[in-house]
Amino acid sequence: MTAAGKAADKSLQSDDFAPGAPLVAEARTSGATDSACPPAAWLERLNDAQRDAVLFGAGDEAVAGPLLVIAGAGSGKTNTLAHRVAHLVASGADPASILLLTFSRRAADEMGRRVVRLVAQLAKPQKALAGAALEWSGTFHGVGARLLREFAPSIGLDPTFTIHDREDSGDLMNLARHELGLSAKSKRFPMKGTCLAIYSAKVNTQAPLDDVLKSTFPWCTEWQDDLKRLFRGYVEAKQAQQVLDYDDLLLYWAQMMAEPALAAELGARFRHVLVDEYQDTNRLQAAILLAMKPDGRGLTVVGDDAQSIYAFRGATVRNILDFPAQFDPPAHRITLARNYRSTRTILEAANGVIALAAERFTKDLWTERASDRKPRLVAVKDDAGQADYVVGEVLARREDGVKLKQQAVLFRAAHHSARLEIELTRRNIPFVKFGGLKFLEAAHVKDVLAVARWAQNPRDRVSGFRALQLLAGVGPKTAGRVLDNVAAAPPGCALLTEQPVPDAVRSDWAAFAALVEAAGPNASPWPACFELTCRWYEGQIERLYDDAAVRSGDVEQLARIAATYPSLERFLTELTLDPPNATSDEAGVPLLDEDYLILSTIHSAKGQEWSSVTLLNVVDGCLPSDLATGSSAEIEEERRLLYVAMTRAKDRLDLVVPQRFHVSQQPGGGDRHVYANRTRFIPNRLLPHFEQLSWPPPTVAPRPTEESRRIALDLAAKMRAMWD
Repeated sequence: MTAAGKAADKSLQSDDFAPGAPLVAEARTSGATDSACPPAAWLERLNDAQRDAVLFGAGDEAVAGPLLVIAGAGSGKTNTLAHRVAHLVASGADPASILLLTFSRRAADEMGRRVVRLVAQLAKPQKALAGAALEWSGTFHGVGARLLREFAPSIGLDPTFTIHDREDSGDLMNLARHELGLSAKSKRFPMKGTCLAIYSAKVNTQAPLDDVLKSTFPWCTEWQDDLKRLFRGYVEAKQAQQVLDYDDLLLYWAQMMAEPALAAELGARFRHVLVDEYQDTNRLQAAILLAMKPDGRGLTVVGDDAQSIYAFRGATVRNILDFPAQFDPPAHRITLARNYRSTRTILEAANGVIALAAERFTKDLWTERASDRKPRLVAVKDDAGQADYVVGEVLARREDGVKLKQQAVLFRAAHHSARLEIELTRRNIPFVKFGGLKFLEAAHVKDVLAVARWAQNPRDRVSGFRALQLLAGVGPKTAGRVLDNVAAAPPGCALLTEQPVPDAVRSDWAAFAALVEAAGPNASPWPACFELTCRWYEGQIERLYDDAAVRSGDVEQLARIAATYPSLERFLTELTLDPPNATSDEAGVPLLDEDYLILSTIHSAKGQEWSSVTLLNVVDGCLPSDLATGSSAEIEEERRLLYVAMTRAKDRLDLVVPQRFHVSQQPGGGDRHVYANRTRFIPNRLLPHFEQLSWPPPTVAPRPTEESRRIALDLAAKMRAMWD
C-alpha cells in the first residue's frame, strides 16, 4: 500500500488487550456534562428496528436469550451495536462482564469510544459507574491470546509462550518438512507456504484433511499421509518450543471451551457476549461462542449473510444462517433494512441481484434517498476500451465536483486493474491500490523482533536461529549447536556466555549474551530492555544491509511504538496479530497531490463507501471467477461479492462489461481473443434495473447517395465480368 493509503488502514496506536479507559471519566473529559439527555431523546436517534435491537432484553433481571441482528449494508450496524453495549452498561450491566468481539482492533477501538460517549449521554453518571471500564473488547485472536495467557497453567502452556507470524510459522513448517525428509522427495512435494495454507484451512474449517485437499488443493491429494506426518511434526515442534501460530489462538481457545468447567467459568464471567460481523466467523469461532453460551443467554450476534465473502479464510455463511436454530427456542431475529448510504435505484438493482441467491435471510434494503440515475451496464470492446472509459468518467466526475478520493474502482482480482493502472499513470492521475507488504515482512524489523522473542522464550527455535546469525562469524551450524544446548538445559540454566562459539566471536558473543539475559522475562525494566535491543541492533545494521540509514529509522520507530505498550509480551503479541502495513523503505512513491483515486479488490472494499463506484470485468470468468465455480457454495459466494461491490456506491454505480479478452501467451501484437458474456448474476430479468449503454457510442454511417449506389452496381458488374 502506498503512503497515502496507510491512513485508511488499521491503527496501531491503541491496545487491543489493555483495559479501556474509565467509561464515565473519559466521557467527562470529552466534553460531556452532567446535564446529559434523557434515555427517550437518546433512543429517538435510532429507527424502529435499531431501537428494538438496542432494547432487546436490556434491563431485565434475567439475561435475555440469544439475539440475531441481520444488518444490511449501510444500515447503521456499528452504531446500533455501540448503542446496545452502552444501554447494557447504563442499565446496570458490569462493563467487566461484557465481551465485545470484532474483526479488527480498529473496529473495537471505535466501538469503545462510541460507548464511552453514549454512556455519558444516557443519564447523569452514577458513582457506581465512575471506575467502570470496557475491559474485554477486541478481535477473536486478541482476546484468545489474552485468555490463553491467563489460563496457561491450567491448559499445559507456559505463560511466556510466543506467537509466530505467518512467515515464522512457514519457516518452522519448512524445518519440520526438512527433518522428516519430505524436502528430498523424488516427486514434487508441496512447498512450505502451501503446506501452511493446507494446515490453516484444516484447522479453521474443521473439515477432514481429505475434503480440504480435494476441494482446494487437489494436486496435493497424493501426499495426504505425508502431510499428516508433517503436521504432527509441526505441532510437536511448536509444543517443544512453546510457540503458538495465528491459528492456534482460536484452536487452543476452542479446545479450552470443550472442557465443561472452563466453559462454564468463562460463560459466567461474561454475562453479555456481543459479536460483530458474525457472517465472517469460522467453525472454531462459532464453537467457542456456543460452548460459552450453550443456551444463548446474553449472546448477541450482528451480521449480514449477503456479505459473507471470506470463505477462502475459512469463514462459513452457515454460521449465521444456522444461528437461530442452534437454540430452543430459536434466537430472536431483528432485521435492519433501512440503508443510509445508497440511492433507491442502486438498492433496487442490488436487491435484485441478491434475491436470486439460493438461500438467505429475506431482506430488501430501502432508503429515502430518491434518484432517477440507474446503475449503468457499460459494454466496451476490450480491456483497453475499459481503461479508456474508466479514466474518462473519473475525470468527468472530477470536473463535476466529485473528488478522486470519493471515487473507487473495484475488481475481483488484483491483476484485473493492470491495464487501468498503466492508463492512469500515462494520464498522470494519482491513485492508491489497496494491498501491499506488511511492516513485519521487512527483514530488519524481523531481526529485532527475533532477538526480543528469543530473549522471552529461549525454546523458540525459529527466532533463536535468526537472532544468533545476526552476529558476525555465527553461521547455521554454530546457531544450531547453541539452540540444541539451550533446549537440553534445565529452565534458567542455559548459561549463554559459556556456549561453544568460535574464538573470533567470543568478545561480541559476551555482549550479545548479556543483552539476551537483560531482555528476558523479569529482567531489565520495560521498555528499557527493548531500547537496549534496538541500540545493539543498530550497531549491526550497517554490516547487514546497504540502506542502513533508512532501516535504522524503522528500528527507532519500532522502539517508539514499543514504549506505548505496558510490557514486552503485550507488544510482541500485538505486533504479530495486528501489524502496521508498510515500512519506510518499502512504501510507494509519495503522492504529491491533494487528491487520488481509490483502486481496490472487492474483498478489501468491504465496509467502505464512496460517492461513485466503478466495477471492472463484470463478466463470467471474472465475476464469478473461473476458479470459484467448482461448487454451488462457491458460486453463491461470488454472487455475494457482486452484491458487496454494488452496495459500496452512494450516488453512482457503473458495471463495465468488456466484450472480448485477448489470449495470453501469444506473440507480441497478436490478436487472438475470446468473447465474454455478462455475468450470470445479472440475467435479462434484472436489466430493467440498469441503464445499458455502449462505449464509445456507435457512430451512424451516412446514407448512400444515388451516385454511390451507381458505383456499387458498376463494381458488381466488373466482378462478374472477370469470369466471362
